[in-house]
Amino acid sequence: MADKAESIDDVRRIIEDNDIEFIFASFGEVRGKSNAKLVPASQVEDLFSQGVGFAGFAAGEIGQGPHSPDIELIPDPASFRVVPWQPGLAHVIGDARVEGEAWPYCPRHILRQQVERARGLGFDFRIGFEAEFMLVDRDENGGLVIADRQDNWSKPCYDVKGLTRQYDFVTQLSRYVTELGWENYAVDHEDGNGQFECNVTFADALETADRAVFFRYMVETVAQQHGMLATFMPKPFTDNTGNGFHYTMSLWDRETETNLFADPNDSRGLGLSELGYRFSAGILDHARGYAALVAPTVNSYKRLKAGTDAVRTWVPVSMTYGGNNRTQMLRVARQGAIEDRTPDFSGSPYLGFAAALAAGLDGIERRLEIGEPNTANLYEFSPAQLRRKGLGVLPNSLIEAVHYLEKDDVFREAFGKVPTDGPDGSPGGGFEDFIDYYARLKQDEFHAINDIVTAHEVDRYLQFP
Repeated sequence: MADKAESIDDVRRIIEDNDIEFIFASFGEVRGKSNAKLVPASQVEDLFSQGVGFAGFAAGEIGQGPHSPDIELIPDPASFRVVPWQPGLAHVIGDARVEGEAWPYCPRHILRQQVERARGLGFDFRIGFEAEFMLVDRDENGGLVIADRQDNWSKPCYDVKGLTRQYDFVTQLSRYVTELGWENYAVDHEDGNGQFECNVTFADALETADRAVFFRYMVETVAQQHGMLATFMPKPFTDNTGNGFHYTMSLWDRETETNLFADPNDSRGLGLSELGYRFSAGILDHARGYAALVAPTVNSYKRLKAGTDAVRTWVPVSMTYGGNNRTQMLRVARQGAIEDRTPDFSGSPYLGFAAALAAGLDGIERRLEIGEPNTANLYEFSPAQLRRKGLGVLPNSLIEAVHYLEKDDVFREAFGKVPTDGPDGSPGGGFEDFIDYYARLKQDEFHAINDIVTAHEVDRYLQFP
């Protein structure tokens, strides 16, 4: 079991007990990229008191230009972890600051603000994740292929032989998760060829987001050690299942440590309280704009398609909820927990978790009603049929999702304002909503990809019709 740090004193003790020589100190930018510097453990006092500097413009999308002052990473002791596969190495995550002040573009800061808002209402937001990934390789022509060439069954989910052939990888990953103290309870071969999932227990939202960042780094590193590439890309293959990043959410009473979403006497039979239903109603009410934050790439919407016998997707296409039914958006498979099947891991978990909490709290504050649960196989209905049944349909593209996000005042308020430069590029130009900044990034991303003429288009349209 991992030793949990709560203070700089705990960090010092863990360093000494584990002969830590170096520390990766990292922060995440808006698109989800993790940036780090390697700091000698002998500098731990300065690291935690003064932080470590980064050129923000070089680090990625975090609201800076080449003229901007440095990003200062101030580590959070609670995120300090010994790296299981590299003796003498630890990892710590922190918030980005600029000139000593919290930097409002920082995704971790945005999530922290929402978590504090929930705590002010008496709630602890707890969340777990199921992160699907594929083990892949390149063939002799450079094409992307499944690393295990024998993993070619039409329905490989839970295949014991597929799991056995990757036994060394999956058991090593499981041991590391356990060493980190995350209580790994299962590893399985998922529905896609070459696809796996490692399940871990839930925690406080900020802790879970930090875990998710480290988990992605760990899976990719361990896969490389085994001569493979691990990808969390939502849809790396046209004819294979996509990779999801499911959220399982609940609110807990801060005083009594009680799960406020659990109700064994629920009249709808799902074991969910009225508070849980209102939280769910909030997510459904904001689902279209929410999608831009939890399914944040062009490729995300190639995953969010209805399943067929030929290509199983296991993803939602409409804004619905119900029991143990994997064709809808919100699934209540066990008492007191809501699983959202929309998200993928192509962006920042901090922004995704913050969006889920903001939408859910809005549902609670507005006392939204959710209606009756869905029990149908939603893949059997066309979008037009879903609309006739009164079921909203999720966006078909990133640009559509961004359109709805820009209209969502709840997310605008939750994600706050960020500073902008003046007309001459000088600091102090004013402020804009973070959502507008994010929307521009995603609009540019959409056009950068959509404007490229592909080989498929040439094959189809060169001599049209």
